[in-house]
Amino acid sequence: MKNEHDVLITELIKLLNGGSAHASLDDALDNLPAKLRGVKPDDLPYSIWQLVEHIRIAQWDMLKFSEDEKHESPEWPEGYWVKDVAPKNDAEWENSLKQIKDDLKEFIDLLKSGDIYKTIPHGDGQSILREALQIADHNAYHAAEIIVIRRLLGAWK
Repeated sequence: MKNEHDVLITELIKLLNGGSAHASLDDALDNLPAKLRGVKPDDLPYSIWQLVEHIRIAQWDMLKFSEDEKHESPEWPEGYWVKDVAPKNDAEWENSLKQIKDDLKEFIDLLKSGDIYKTIPHGDGQSILREALQIADHNAYHAAEIIVIRRLLGAWK
């Protein structure tokens, strides 16, 4: 029988992977035509590419902050948003998606490995639990924005 801590870790992993109560990032990007990656509809301030990159950068920052006291976060807000509206090519798109997946896996491994309640020594009150909730919330929020953009572009199921 699982103890309460194990149940919490299992639920956090489900939350981080998305898709329980809402579409996951993978769902939001599934079958997205490449030509729509850089479109900004109806005067929205960002494209799907810029949202994907924002997710990648923010999640990477939260992971590295959680792991490394020497990590330096990008400048806010400029360092969290790319200026390029579209990826340069398919390889750049695929590399970004791969880093999102790899960093999420690394964060889940970190989540499984220690005391999730303990304050991160080099932070100002953060814990691994807080970072897990923040990653899940942040990624879900922006996955929903991607779906809205796809709806506006007529490219959602």
